[in-house]
Amino acid sequence: MDIDEKGQKAEMQSPIEIDEDAAQLASNLQVPGPIPIAAWLIIVTELCERFAFYGASMLFQRYMLTHLKLGKGTATAISRGFSFFSYITTIFGAIVADKWLGKFKTILIFSVVYTMGLVLLTVSSIDSLKDTLGLPGFLVALYCLISWGTGGIKSNVSTFAAEQIPGEDYAHPTKSGVTINHAITVERVFRYFYMAINVGGMLGQAITPAVSEKSWHLAFMIPAIAFVVGIIIFVLGRPKYYDRPPKGNILGQTVRCIAYAFKNRASRPPGTHWIQGAYSVNNGSLEWDNKFVTDLEKTYHACKVFMVYPVYWALYNNMNDNFVNMGINMTRPDWLKPEQLSFVNSAVIVIFIPILDLAIFPLLRKAGFKLGPVNRIIIGFSIVTCCFVYVSVLQHFLYSSAPYYNFTGKDPQGNPVTIPTDITLVVNEISIWTQLPAYIFIGISEIFASATGLEFAFRSAAPELKSVVMALFLATNAFGSLIGMILAIWSNDPNFVYVYAAQAAAMLVVTILFAMKFHHLDDMV
Repeated sequence: MDIDEKGQKAEMQSPIEIDEDAAQLASNLQVPGPIPIAAWLIIVTELCERFAFYGASMLFQRYMLTHLKLGKGTATAISRGFSFFSYITTIFGAIVADKWLGKFKTILIFSVVYTMGLVLLTVSSIDSLKDTLGLPGFLVALYCLISWGTGGIKSNVSTFAAEQIPGEDYAHPTKSGVTINHAITVERVFRYFYMAINVGGMLGQAITPAVSEKSWHLAFMIPAIAFVVGIIIFVLGRPKYYDRPPKGNILGQTVRCIAYAFKNRASRPPGTHWIQGAYSVNNGSLEWDNKFVTDLEKTYHACKVFMVYPVYWALYNNMNDNFVNMGINMTRPDWLKPEQLSFVNSAVIVIFIPILDLAIFPLLRKAGFKLGPVNRIIIGFSIVTCCFVYVSVLQHFLYSSAPYYNFTGKDPQGNPVTIPTDITLVVNEISIWTQLPAYIFIGISEIFASATGLEFAFRSAAPELKSVVMALFLATNAFGSLIGMILAIWSNDPNFVYVYAAQAAAMLVVTILFAMKFHHLDDMV
């Protein structure tokens, strides 16, 4: 059976059709299966794209501060605005794929737009064009090209990789009493997909900041070249992909189904969810079948979970700007750029994902302990909360350190302090290495919260809505950036202690409410 047949078979199967063979498979030891070559090609493409994205975007804060001569608050607002557009456009990318083009063509077209943005970014950063094309070219590249390219790709690429997995459980070909479990294999795909994101990010963060010391346009050219390589790899894999055909106006059908369900909610079976008001006594007599209604209910519950993610992303996105602001004002080796500490974040993810996948999670499964997606998300939220408690304390110590203290031109006794006009010279006597725990905390939290969120979005969505639901999950990052844009109003010295502390408190409240509200959903996926 080829991958196309497997994907089609998975679509036709009903979750209530359980025969004796299925029952036998369910009683066996459940293990993940191998990742197909088609999925690996998509994962490698994502690695190249993330190299381009992080290799370029991690330079933006320092580029705006030192090359374009913008203030901290303005630079942070532009950075968060770029992140907002990069993730809100995922909804448009999902609609294009599901309604018109399918995932392969959509990813390819938006990749071309993305590449045009990287080229414009490179050209606008040439020193001789700084006063004319510098800022306008930078803004157009970010807001009109790269952000749209990113959104069109991200809403489809992880789902596209997961759809290459056979849609049914099957007996292990060589081990008796062992079942290759589809859900666990999908979980594995998303972990390695997330690992590829961070391998690409890690390489980009290691290479481009060092190159930027000599040339900004060369530093931006390298991500453009890396992404072109990724596009070539993606196109070469075309014959191997299963590409689910676009379903037409599936969003319109979904809206009509929800409206019908709400209108007929009084006729649903007692004790059931209101969406089940869209069930038909004669299955198939409406434009949707009853399985679609069941899947839509699961999708609805998944989307409720996503509502808490903007707060998580608001904290996470500090790595791209406010952590860099802090690092610029700390003592560091000459060879280290403040944004390069993000390398540690990616390295933690790359190291820990195989350990979790090959050792810790299999041991937990053998012991009969199910660490479901919701519980993993709670762990991730808790870790990032601890991270921002640490960062708040660290910022306090930075403001308490000589010679520039809180960078307002006065020491703790109110005596005047001369602040250099060159921001790179405003350095207090506290080491940048004290930032390392913050990057480590966020890296571990990503494995549990972000990678699991991708998996949860895919597994919970109706088959016809997987790209749209994935886009809605990714769009939560956009709203996290919107929170960051609001916080950018106060993201100037000497306010950062309060900015970090407020985010830690908000994340703590969200984590507690999330655990109370959604802990039972692990039984639904």
